[in-house]
Amino acid sequence: MIKYLKFFIFILFLPNFIFAHCQIPCGIYSDAMRIIEIKEDLQTIEKSILMINELSGKYDPQSSNQLSRWIDTKEKHAQNIQDVISQYFLTQRIKQNSKNYENELITLHQLLVSVMKCKQSVNKENVKKSIELLTDFSEFYFDEHGIDHLNSLESKR
Repeated sequence: MIKYLKFFIFILFLPNFIFAHCQIPCGIYSDAMRIIEIKEDLQTIEKSILMINELSGKYDPQSSNQLSRWIDTKEKHAQNIQDVISQYFLTQRIKQNSKNYENELITLHQLLVSVMKCKQSVNKENVKKSIELLTDFSEFYFDEHGIDHLNSLESKR
């Protein structure tokens, strides 16, 4: 009986040891899902830029209210990307022994700068550049199986 109890406890806590990569070892985060989350944030930023440009020539109260909300949305989604890159990938997932370590660091830094420019402006070229950098990072970060998994998850959306 004790033998089975030990085995059960081992199996119960094994995922926390294997997949512990968040700041508290919870084992629930997925690298591919973080990439998809960043892509959704970039789509939201792009939509926000479109709406900001559309509403900025209007001066009625409703348009001013909506303009303010779209600006806030753009800021929040850009900040979310910066947080995921900094708090998830840079501090927890990128390892010095990775064969693409330098490329991953450089690309993530460029992505952080590009997203900062998304916050600072309403130029859709910054979103386009961010998407390209995210794609580059994914190619450096994931192996072939990881890319297939990412593509599979994206196709289900």
